[in-house]
Amino acid sequence: MSSPDPQVRGARNLNDPTTEKKPAKNISGKRGPVVAVTGAATGVGARLTAHLAASDEIGRVVAIDERRADVPGVTWHVLDVRDPAIAEKLRGADVVVHLAVDLDLETDPAARTAYNVRGTQTVLTAAAAVGVHRVVLCTSAMVYGALPDNDIPLSEDAELRATAEATGVGDLLEIERLGRRAPRAHPGLNVTVVRPAVLVGGTDTALTRYFESPRLLVVAGSRPTWQFCHVEDLVSALEYAALELIDGEFAVGCDGWLEQEQVEELSGVRRMELPSAVALGAAARLHRIGLTPSPAGDLAYTMHPWVVSVGRLHDAGWRPRWTNEEVLAALLEEVEGRHTLAGRRLGRKDATAAGAAGATVALLGTAALVRRARKARRRI
Repeated sequence: MSSPDPQVRGARNLNDPTTEKKPAKNISGKRGPVVAVTGAATGVGARLTAHLAASDEIGRVVAIDERRADVPGVTWHVLDVRDPAIAEKLRGADVVVHLAVDLDLETDPAARTAYNVRGTQTVLTAAAAVGVHRVVLCTSAMVYGALPDNDIPLSEDAELRATAEATGVGDLLEIERLGRRAPRAHPGLNVTVVRPAVLVGGTDTALTRYFESPRLLVVAGSRPTWQFCHVEDLVSALEYAALELIDGEFAVGCDGWLEQEQVEELSGVRRMELPSAVALGAAARLHRIGLTPSPAGDLAYTMHPWVVSVGRLHDAGWRPRWTNEEVLAALLEEVEGRHTLAGRRLGRKDATAAGAAGATVALLGTAALVRRARKARRRI
């Protein structure tokens, strides 16, 4: 049911061994590259570290994080990526994949930005200082922006029109700016930027929480489109970048996309349509008084298209293992039993009460929550 991407309509599936183009085997006996991974203890970093450690194409893996994880066969260094001492830990590495980026919805925004920007600056500077020749940064296709006049799909070299109004997007734009500047400041250093679509697989974002709601909020007059990226496909794309089978800036995700009607049919979750002013106003109000973690800017990514071509990866021989339909099914299974209203997680008792109150009150909950917040303030 995925809508075909005209740039990749004829693409073959990676699951077919007769069509898969894998990184070439190192038949000369020469060792593969030494790859350092930051943020290696959790999330995508842990998955990539384990994947690279098991790969015949990688000479050695250096894992860097603030704590050690149970990933065997790698060299561990425990430290904060903002520590200039990281330079010595990167010495001898050929490639650094920088995944120590905090996009947690619950993190204080100022602290999150300070960590993300300073960490990226330090890693880029340290890598250049010790002779690392490539740094791979992972941001998001969200940097293109979700806008009503976006092409479907966007070209990978389309202008980045996102603003800092959505969770973490300002940090990702700054990370990309630092990545563009680094080769000019440090000749000989190459920077590759990987932009995944809606990431699924052990992730918790405003976009995955959208599917934890009792009704799928649809803003009247909008045209949502959905393109997913399973974490396994992101890991394989990062491996391509680490092996220098692709460079520059590129997107990663499933081929094609799903329309909102297809998402509703596949999920079995009905929509609730609201006027734009009501939905955006309520989201802004609830976030402003601290009752929801998501700013109103996150809603744009459920309203307007931001589907991106993955043509550059296809040209390099990569194919996704997952389809949009399969990733959506995996996401629905992962979030089963969770209850989120307006981006705010609820306990089972709260969710039951909200369901009985009706869909509008459940999704917005503005009056009761605002009254509760005002009472609490008066008691202080």
